[in-house]
Amino acid sequence: MNRTALWHGFLCIAALVNVAAWFLAAHSFAPDPRVEGARHALLWLSGLYVAGCAFRCFLPMVDVPRYCLLDSPLSRIFVGRSVATVAELAFVAQWAVLMHEAGAVRAAVAVIAVIAVAELLSWLAVTTCNDLFHAAENALWAAAAILATVFLASRWEYESDAGRRIIAATFACTTAYVAFMGLYVVPMYLRRWHAEQGRYQTAAAGLRQVLGRCRVERDWREWRQDAAWLTPYFTLCVWFSIALVGVPSLRP
Repeated sequence: MNRTALWHGFLCIAALVNVAAWFLAAHSFAPDPRVEGARHALLWLSGLYVAGCAFRCFLPMVDVPRYCLLDSPLSRIFVGRSVATVAELAFVAQWAVLMHEAGAVRAAVAVIAVIAVAELLSWLAVTTCNDLFHAAENALWAAAAILATVFLASRWEYESDAGRRIIAATFACTTAYVAFMGLYVVPMYLRRWHAEQGRYQTAAAGLRQVLGRCRVERDWREWRQDAAWLTPYFTLCVWFSIALVGVPSLRP
């Protein structure tokens, strides 16, 4: 079995584990009555993210070069990108729910707005085959994570011991995430953008392409760069999303 097949098998197992973990979280769901509405929102937003990532684990695709791992009726960049958009907006909405609960209504709206722009840039990258938009998209994700963490840090003196532990854990996760984005993901897309200059296309032409089926590609050399970020995306980020369901109230 080659590396690509092994990696895909790992993703499929991870997807099943993630779905089982979400159902376990839902089964043991018993929030504080004072914050029950917010916790229900966190649970179902997490469900959207878990489902979206599971879909992409079983049918992985790389958008700009238009290739996928399996030939199926759903193996279309338009489908994969649409699923990713819904899932990612659900994930950042979880952040916003907790920020709103902690009293940062404007910061919560700002984070949602930043990621909405990031999703638009992602679609522009996919349709025009210009990876500079992907670099900007991922830079905005890092900026949104920093914004959310800085706000939570500013609430340190108002939080209980449990709230402070959450803030400390969030700071550690954000530091690792921003470092990974800044050292690997954004430079990867900038290198691709530099290599592809002059080979862009119109968004209309790109939209016609992404509505069709992907080209099947199983060569690990074509997957390994994207596998390096897709793997933690479909595991660590999903676990973080599920964990947010059980976060204690951040109300001052």
